[in-house]
Amino acid sequence: MVNARGGDGDNNGSSLPRAPDPLHQPQGLRTIRAVRPSERQRMRMRLLGSVDEDRRDVEVLLTALQQAVAEVHGLGGMVHLPGGGMSGILYLVADSGLPESMTRPWLIIPARGTAPPSRAARSDTVTWRPDLAPPDPVPGRDPAALWPSRLPAGIGHLAVPVPGGGGRRGALSVLFAPGAEPGAAEHAFLNEVAAWMSGRLRSSGILNPSPTLLHALASGPEPREAPPRDGDGLPSRTYTWDLRTGELTSDGPVEEVLGGVDPEVMYGGIEAWAALIHPDDLPAVVAGFDRGIQQRGGFQSEYRIRRQDGTYLWIEACARTITDEDGEPVKVIGTVRDSSETHTAAESVGRALRHMSDGFVSLDTDWRIGFLNEAAERLFGSAGDVAGALLWDVPEVRAVPGLEQRCRATAAEGRPAGFDVPWPDGTSWYHLRLVPVPEGLTLYITDTTERHLREVERADAERAAAERAALVQRITRELAEAVTAQDVIAAVADGVLTPLGATGLVMLGVVGDRLTVVGSRGHSQRFARLLDGRWTVRDTTNPVGDALRTRTPLHIASPEEFLRRYPGAEPLVREGGEQAWAVLPLAVSGRGIGAAVICFGRPRVLDDDERTLLTALSGLIAQALERAGLYDEATTRARTLQRSLLPQALPELPEVTVAARYQPAKQGADVGGDWYDVIPLSAARVALVIGDVMGHGMAEAATMGGLRTAVRTLSELELPPDEILGHLNDIVGELGTDAFVTCLYGIYDPVTRQLSYASAGQPPPAVARPDGTVTFLPMTPDPPLGAATPPFETLETLLPADSLLALYSDGLVESKDRDVTTGMNRLAELLLQSVHAMPAAPADASDLDALCATITSALLPAHGALTDDAALLLARIHPLAAENVAEWPLPEDPVAAGKARDLVRAQLTDWGLADEDLIMTTELLVSELVGNVIRHAYGPIRLRMLRSRALICEVSDASLTTPHIRHTSATDEDGRGLQLISALCRRWGTRHTRTGKSIWTEQALPAASVDS
Repeated sequence: MVNARGGDGDNNGSSLPRAPDPLHQPQGLRTIRAVRPSERQRMRMRLLGSVDEDRRDVEVLLTALQQAVAEVHGLGGMVHLPGGGMSGILYLVADSGLPESMTRPWLIIPARGTAPPSRAARSDTVTWRPDLAPPDPVPGRDPAALWPSRLPAGIGHLAVPVPGGGGRRGALSVLFAPGAEPGAAEHAFLNEVAAWMSGRLRSSGILNPSPTLLHALASGPEPREAPPRDGDGLPSRTYTWDLRTGELTSDGPVEEVLGGVDPEVMYGGIEAWAALIHPDDLPAVVAGFDRGIQQRGGFQSEYRIRRQDGTYLWIEACARTITDEDGEPVKVIGTVRDSSETHTAAESVGRALRHMSDGFVSLDTDWRIGFLNEAAERLFGSAGDVAGALLWDVPEVRAVPGLEQRCRATAAEGRPAGFDVPWPDGTSWYHLRLVPVPEGLTLYITDTTERHLREVERADAERAAAERAALVQRITRELAEAVTAQDVIAAVADGVLTPLGATGLVMLGVVGDRLTVVGSRGHSQRFARLLDGRWTVRDTTNPVGDALRTRTPLHIASPEEFLRRYPGAEPLVREGGEQAWAVLPLAVSGRGIGAAVICFGRPRVLDDDERTLLTALSGLIAQALERAGLYDEATTRARTLQRSLLPQALPELPEVTVAARYQPAKQGADVGGDWYDVIPLSAARVALVIGDVMGHGMAEAATMGGLRTAVRTLSELELPPDEILGHLNDIVGELGTDAFVTCLYGIYDPVTRQLSYASAGQPPPAVARPDGTVTFLPMTPDPPLGAATPPFETLETLLPADSLLALYSDGLVESKDRDVTTGMNRLAELLLQSVHAMPAAPADASDLDALCATITSALLPAHGALTDDAALLLARIHPLAAENVAEWPLPEDPVAAGKARDLVRAQLTDWGLADEDLIMTTELLVSELVGNVIRHAYGPIRLRMLRSRALICEVSDASLTTPHIRHTSATDEDGRGLQLISALCRRWGTRHTRTGKSIWTEQALPAASVDS
């Protein structure tokens, strides 16, 4: 290293560099232009850029250091770079402006020390220390002992990193006067100079040590009474090897440190020393020295030398090449110490590490591999291939994703840590444990593949157990919620087939001694029909009977096994096409109720867990199927009751064409209370009824049946709608305070086309007219029956011919997702669409029946989601033509009977009803009715004849007296007229009107006598 002082400098420890005197302005120059700092820095960098390329590295560094110190107004500066052969050491390679007493402690410093140059080089950051202090010691050197006395306090020390190759860095440092702290501009300039230094260093990266280092190492330490000791406390000797003469010298007797070595060996020169080296170690030692000398750097080696008694001891030698002013090597200066004890221990540890089962890798501070044992070689490659390489450059390490980041993060924490990683081979797992040590890190690698596999197997087993438990729990819940046999089949198919990889399911039930198919999944209808009733319970020649006999699940792994055990089942095996089967017997309370057959599309052997699962499921399935059977029986009874309470068939009447739909809210025994009815009345009139008993269940269904019967009975009394609702209200009121019923009762008269109706809580009927309009009949419905207070209001409306009348319950138009108004508007839209899509006067009810299906499917939610019963009654009305109606007034005189007979004969003849028996019977009936009025009532008297579904004769008067048939004796002279009327006609009765009453009769018409 070249010293900028131009000489050895002052060795006085109190000497300090003096700041240069200010420049005096030369005479003859009047002014000097001030230069801004930024321009001055650029000028200095241009000066550095003009340095010749052939200048030696030392000269380049010294020039850059002088410019840096001058620009930042420092007291002096130093440049430290890493050695070529000794890792973890920084050497002083250039200094400027500092006396030798100050540079001596800084000749060799540890790279992992706390001094600013060490921290800057290691951390690649600018480091500042406000109080100058000695650097950390290195083996054989204690800088604190060399520290000059009487230094002023407060000298600042700033260091910036000098980038190098392979992640190895040096440091440029500058000392500042007390109180002078550099700013951002000084930091930036020093970084720029350090970067320039790095770019100009020769490719070898090896620099010559300074004359100060040469002088210090050549002079050796001060005389001591005992040999100096290295950093480990072991005695050592410093030696000098003159490369020109081969002479060896030391700072004391070498035998004091290396016991048993020939004391005269140093006098024999390097040849004598080489003769003592163990033949096995000599080639490596020579190669190390040659490499260190050629590279002009430091080197370290450990080898064996022979004692006088012929035995060998281990020594550790550290050395540094010294060059002259021209860079030519002239000396090697180093230290030697006895390392036998250390080497013996190291050999023992090394052998243990070398052959230990776990991998062991020693890494330096730069993550370079220094040592790896046999186990690690099997993972990373041979030591000869990877020693000295960066850990991250090893292909096997690089192939582990994220390993470098995890290792660096662990090392940054400064404490031992470990983690598991998968190896690139895809089958192995290793646990890596990083342990920080002073010289770097150690990496322990433990094969955890078996443990990981056990953990994976345990996790898989736990996951499988959890999945099975969840499967059983899910199927248990679904089976508990299943109400029908089909629900049970769906729950088993959805929960079992996919997890087991099955392709089909057949559920068989015991009916008598036969096994019938309850339902199936994944099989054709042909196969189900073939299996239905084929086997008997006690027949053990089939798998189901065999399983029911033993009460044990049966597993058949292949068709060959199936046919070997049950040869008679070949047609079923051939037709089904399955390859494996699991037959689960279903038994409740010791009684076999059926079997569940799970089929597989390929040969299959069930493991123990799957068999245990199916055994557990068979009991759950059996209980669910038993409940479903009871439910189905109750449902059948409820449906039978419900069908019996509703009209079995609607009447076919010429006055109206009707169709109806009823949809209960729920499946099962909870039948609803909605009903509808069409009741033929006198004078060709028709009563249309719809009602709703609030609630669900047998009690509500029974109430509905009773009310429907009451409505038909009251209709026979020819009461108007308001009076019928009044009587129904009394009936409902007697059922209790919690009974409520809504009802709409309407009477359509085809002669007048009038609809008279009254409502108790029902929504208004809708009318679709032939002109394409749809309206809802105006009304303010009374409260429901049971809560209403009579009288009820009767309304009347005139309906156009062939109008479509829709009566419905609130369940049709109202739901949890739709209010009544929205539902009524939707109903109106559907009726409007039907006006032009259907014939005006259909010959039968088929079109209306299809319309009912369309409306209910459009208005009602999906099956099972209905929350209230829904009833719909559609009626297309047809008026009675005028030619089928005849009416006359009669005098209040006995001759009225004869006149009535003449009118009847003439009208029947006019209608083409010329059958004499019919004419004579009708004349007799009318004569008796008129005579009864003349005798027991009063006028005015009118006669009306209607030709409709029957021949209807009516005699009206102003009296409110209702005639009754009397039981007469043989001596009574009267009272037989009504008996005669009852005998001659199909039915008869009395209907009260606003002006009195009408007594009517109905007679059957001859076939094809009525104009449809």
